[in-house]
Amino acid sequence: MPRLNEFGQEESATLLEEGTQKVRRVWDGFIDFALQGNILEIAFGLIIASIFTSLVSSFVTDIILPPLSVILPMNRNLEEKFAVLQKGPNYEELGGYNTLKLAQEDGAVVMAYGVFLNKLVNFFGIGVSLYGLAGLYQWLSHDPIIKHTTKCKYCRKSISEKAKRCVNCTSWLDGREERLHGL
Repeated sequence: MPRLNEFGQEESATLLEEGTQKVRRVWDGFIDFALQGNILEIAFGLIIASIFTSLVSSFVTDIILPPLSVILPMNRNLEEKFAVLQKGPNYEELGGYNTLKLAQEDGAVVMAYGVFLNKLVNFFGIGVSLYGLAGLYQWLSHDPIIKHTTKCKYCRKSISEKAKRCVNCTSWLDGREERLHGL
């Protein structure tokens, strides 16, 4: 026989309803959070940024670096350039290391400077591409993404070149300070 609470209701049904309400409240809160405009915009931006980074990395690695390896007398791709700091146990048997992977598999201590240079070129490629993309967006939409700055002549901190007053030291930049203090 089901237990009744002080109001004559079945206690198990009340607990089940409370649990259902709590789960529904949590679920509705999650849906409200997930479907907010800002969250969707951030998610979309992250996906686009990931794809853009992969595209620029591929461009640098697959298009820019191979001709660079041919122009400069490197004899192999830039990624494969390395220096052996400590030879592995099979160095003599192998007659040296032809590839970075072979050296690492033999347990040699290597400085893979080619991989670093490849990532450095990727970094600059992505930076220049993002700057170009921001400039194009700004030109098309007239929405200022790239903020041009100048140094305040009083506190030497960076401020907008369109500023009339420094946000850091509150000095007027239109000449009022000189007229006011007789400088």
